[in-house]
Amino acid sequence: MNTTGYAALRCDAPLEPFSFERRAPRPNDIAMEILYSGVCHSDLHQARNDWGWSSYPMVPGHEIVGRVTAVGSAVTRYKIGDAVAVGCIVDSCMSCDQCRRGEEQLCRANATQTYNDRDRIDGTPTYGGYSKHLVVREEFVLRVPEGLDLSRAAPLLCAGITTYSPLRTWNVGPGSKVGVIGLGGLGHMAVKLAVGLGAEVTVISRARDKEADARALGADHYLVSSDTEAMAQAASRFDLIIDTVPVDHDLTTYLPLLDVDATLVIVGVVGPIQGTNTVPLLMGRRRVAGSPIGGIAETQEMLDFCARKNILPECETIRMDEINGAFERMERADVRYRFVIDMASLPAAA
Repeated sequence: MNTTGYAALRCDAPLEPFSFERRAPRPNDIAMEILYSGVCHSDLHQARNDWGWSSYPMVPGHEIVGRVTAVGSAVTRYKIGDAVAVGCIVDSCMSCDQCRRGEEQLCRANATQTYNDRDRIDGTPTYGGYSKHLVVREEFVLRVPEGLDLSRAAPLLCAGITTYSPLRTWNVGPGSKVGVIGLGGLGHMAVKLAVGLGAEVTVISRARDKEADARALGADHYLVSSDTEAMAQAASRFDLIIDTVPVDHDLTTYLPLLDVDATLVIVGVVGPIQGTNTVPLLMGRRRVAGSPIGGIAETQEMLDFCARKNILPECETIRMDEINGAFERMERADVRYRFVIDMASLPAAA
């Protein structure tokens, strides 16, 4: 299938129009037209090789919403015209212990990433959602529930499941006290989802300037981490803290906020982090953990939950040819809170 997209051809160049060939659907594949593609901060990192493992040409995008245009002969779950979604992974071994328990993102043989990876069968590069079409194994396709706004749903496939998964893993519900560090693309979803689960939610930020936004999103409280007295008063308050900060930072400031046996979960920063004082960990039997996305079943659960609760990201819709400007604005934190590309703005292949 000949299609079009936008690609990074090297780490120091802007994204540009790119024509390429999608593989023909296998018997267990669906083909889809992409309608909307979310813009994740990791797309920027990958395009610029900030993490050191990028390969080019690269078509980013792992927050994908569209409609089925064709199905393979063995496909049973979807039909042409269905509204569907694809997230950060498009395949896994499906046979290891993690895959069998529905944790494909933790596949022992490594899940296949939606872009900047290689197809498990033919070894060809995987290209992501900044494109007109996608071909995906049926088991890694999600159904978009009726009533969920397609134009705003795409960021749920990464920002949504990345914050929903730790909330579910640590059994957040009514009566839980949850802190959210940072109020960006991940943080604002963590607030909405924790509120939807019935938790008492506090946004933790370095300055007061986001308090109105935090409360508008449903947060019950706002804690300024640079306010020494307020931080002292908040000691041992939280059952779970979700740390969404995407850059290196010191965790020591936040650890005393955890109750006994409570956990701070890192979902933002990828890579080295500053040295942490272990005293609050030892003295409070507190924990620091990491969490990636969830598995396919949990991602579908999250989509269904968002449809029931009418939880959607706050989005700014852009054209495909505005992506480089969007990347620049993301670096300045100039978006509230997620960009979504309307793929109708991308011309079809000639």
